[in-house]
Parts: sequence; C-alpha cells; structure tokens
Amino acid sequence: MEGLLIHALVRGLAARLPLRGLGWAFPDEGTAALLLEGLGNLVLRYRPPSPILTLEEGRVEGEAKTPFQRLLEARCKGRLLRLEQIKLDRVVFLEFAGEKGFVDTAPARLIFELTGRNANLMVCDQSGQIMGIDRPVTSAVNRFRELRPGLPYTPPPPYQKLDPRSLRVEELAPFLGQTFAQLIKNLDGVGKELGAELVRRADLSPDSPLIPEHLPLVHRVIHRLVEQPAQRTDLSAELRAAWEREETEALRKPLREALRRQIKTLQARQGDYYKAIERLEEAQRLRTWGDLLMAYAHRIEPGVSVRLEDFSGQTVEIPLEMGLSPIQNASRFYQRAKRLEAGAEKALELEPITQAQIAALEAELGRIERLSLEELRTQNRLIREKGPEVGLRFSSPGGYEVWVGRSSKENDFLTRSAHSEDLWFHAQGIAGSHVILRTQGRGAALPDLLYAAQLAAFYSRARGEPNVPVDYTARKHVWRPRKATPGQVLYTQGKTLFVEAALPEG
Repeated sequence: MEGLLIHALVRGLAARLPLRGLGWAFPDEGTAALLLEGLGNLVLRYRPPSPILTLEEGRVEGEAKTPFQRLLEARCKGRLLRLEQIKLDRVVFLEFAGEKGFVDTAPARLIFELTGRNANLMVCDQSGQIMGIDRPVTSAVNRFRELRPGLPYTPPPPYQKLDPRSLRVEELAPFLGQTFAQLIKNLDGVGKELGAELVRRADLSPDSPLIPEHLPLVHRVIHRLVEQPAQRTDLSAELRAAWEREETEALRKPLREALRRQIKTLQARQGDYYKAIERLEEAQRLRTWGDLLMAYAHRIEPGVSVRLEDFSGQTVEIPLEMGLSPIQNASRFYQRAKRLEAGAEKALELEPITQAQIAALEAELGRIERLSLEELRTQNRLIREKGPEVGLRFSSPGGYEVWVGRSSKENDFLTRSAHSEDLWFHAQGIAGSHVILRTQGRGAALPDLLYAAQLAAFYSRARGEPNVPVDYTARKHVWRPRKATPGQVLYTQGKTLFVEAALPEG
C-alpha cells in the first residue's frame, strides 16, 4: 500500500478524532479489525507481502488466534486519540487512551509498518518501548534496526524526497531534461501503481523528457493526486474471499489436529494390541519350558541354563534364574505365560473396538474437511460453550463421573479441580494417573470404588498385572508439596484396594 493512499485514509479519520473503539476482531492470523463507533471497521492487514490499512463497512468477526493478537486485544483499548503517518512513509501510529475499570488498562501505542515484505505490527507503551510484536526483527536479520519486546521502537531510516502535499512549481525545475519517470521516483508516497495513475492523468510517457511547458501541468496533476488518489482503499472481493479461506482454515485446523491426535493415539494402541497377540507364541514357549522343568526337576543341576530334550525329541536350552529351584523357575514361566495370554485375550477383545473408533474418527475428519465457514463457526462456538474437557471421563456403576489424568499436568489440574470430598485414587508406589471419583461427599458403594481403582491400576505402569494395590482417600487429604513438579503429591488417611490392572467392565 502506497504512502499517498495511507495519507488519504489517515487524513479522513484524523478529522473525526477522538473515536470510540468498540473492540477488536481477528479474521485470520495476519489481520486485526477495530470497530469504530459510527464508522465501521478499521482493518489492519499486517502480514507480508501486501499489507493494507482500510476502513471497511459490514461485519468482521473472529477471535484472537495468536499470542500477539491476544496482547493487542488486551492492551489497545479505549478511545483512538491520534492517528499519524510519518511524512508520507508507510508507517502509521495509533494512540489509544486506555480504559478505567476493575483493572485499569494503560494508554498504548500501536505502530503499523506497511512496508511490503517487511510489514509488521507492534504494541508499545507511551514511552515507545515495544511490549509485543507480530514478527520480531533480530540483529541477525537487520543489524541496523532491531525490533523485539523490551527494546525502544526505532523508526525506519530517514530519506529525502519531494513532498507532493506542499510541492511548488519551482521545486520541479531541477528535473528539466530528465524523464517523467525519474521525477515520479523522487515523489514521496508515490509507488508503482500511483505512478502509473500519475502518468495517465498527465497524458505523458514515462520516458518523456520534461520541458518547461510540462511543469505547470505536472504540478496540477500531482496536487490532484494528493487530494483524490485513484485507487480504492477498501477491501476487494478477492481479499474478502482470501479472508474467508484463511478464517475457514484457521477454524478447521484445530479440529483436524485434535482428531488426528486421537487417531494417532488409537493407532498406537492398536499396534500394542497386535504385539500382544503376536506374543501368544512366546507364551506357548514359556509354558513348554515350565512343563519341561517340572518333568525333569529331579535331575536338573543349579546353573544359569539347562539343556533338555522336549516332548518331540528336540534339544531345548532353558534360561534359569540363579538361586531358584527348577520348580520355582517353572512357576515363574507359567506366571509370565499367563500374563501374556491375558494380555492377548484382552487385545483380541479391544482391537475390533479400537478399529471401529478409528473408523469413526476418520469419518468425522472427513466431515470436518467438508464443513463450510458458518458450520465451522457454529461447531467452534458449541465447543467453547461446552468448555475444555481435560483428561478421560468415565461413568461408574453407581452413575458417578470418574476423571482420569493422562499426563502430569492433567493429573495436577484434575486433582486441584476436584471437590474436597471427592475420592482420589492412585496405584500404590507406581507412576500412573490420578483418578477422581466425583462423589462430592456422597457415599460410594464398593463397585464404584473398585471401578475407579481398576482405572487407576490400568492407567499406571502396572497395567496387565493381576493384583495391584491402589490407595484412595478424600481429595482434601491430598496436597502438592512446595517446589514439587505437577502431579507429585502427598496424602494421608489412605485406604487400599487390590484390583486387577485391566479396564473395568463397561
């Protein structure tokens, strides 16, 4: 956007200052729109390569999508007191009065640099110190002009050009004999497109040498261009269509990524099921070793391994654990085989369920890809109204809600969010999930307690074990020690249940 076009907009708005700002909207990650009372939306398109400052009617929507946009929305409040352009350069200052309230918002300055591929937008305090910037400029990018939070704002380097607003005929005399294009290059605020408009209005060729008879005509044309640039400063249909495409993608992206994460998790789980099924052969081998040890126990000498002839006449080498008798080694092989068989049995049961879940999520992903902009807005609004769902959610046999954390941060959040009389569960002495049985002080029956305890055992490192101790106590008896990391807690008045570390029925 060229300097004279910016000047035309700034001049029109400056005559009506101060203006009341009614809030910000963010159609995409590179656009901010300030709704001005009685005027419409002051739109700042600040991402390269084609920044725009324009006044646009109609409705502009969209929530803040980046940390910088959230900072802009929080700090640039109140009346728009000043709108100023540096000379006719592509740099505009917007001064905001701030707001009084429960928490006061201090006055702030928004600086918009519409400099093509170097376009940028930054929020500064009254002294000019940068508080936030869309695209930080480090010394590695520009060693003469660094722009990042904490530094004072440095304007672009000064330059010398003719100011078309105050241009006199005699100032054109040095360009006699030079081409019209050379004069245009020395006019402040005039770029390629306005230069072409100036050529059209003057009815001169860019390569025409200037003669004294041309100067009055050129002078008049330049002043008319200042008063009425030919270019429109509002948004084109193409730009609006581009906005809609970007907003559609911005709304679709988090929904798509959330579904892909769920699909990836289920696919990893499905891979575990396949591995568990494949280990049935290992279980059979362990049982065979146990049988051979039991059969030849009376003549096996202590050692780290033993070679025996199996029931088909083949020689088999069996590893032994020092310090254990052949019968004890056989017992350990049987236990390991039993765990592998139980895991394979559970995997055979859960694999088709997981496959169906993956298919449902892939179908939902396809539906998300087909949604229109309005449908995406509606879906995102419903998600916001429902609120974020942290952790896994289950329902116990007695109808109580059960929360299960999936990470240290979720464990910490769920435990802090629970009612003081809710019941907290955790596998004893083993890393695992915090589980909350949402009783809120009401008595929970044994099936509810066992259900929550099984979840705590299953979502721990003891998964698959047959007899896991799980401690539980009221949430009010659980606390996080000082300087402990999220998820690390201490507790008192705990009771213990012994359960199988498998998903409970239902």
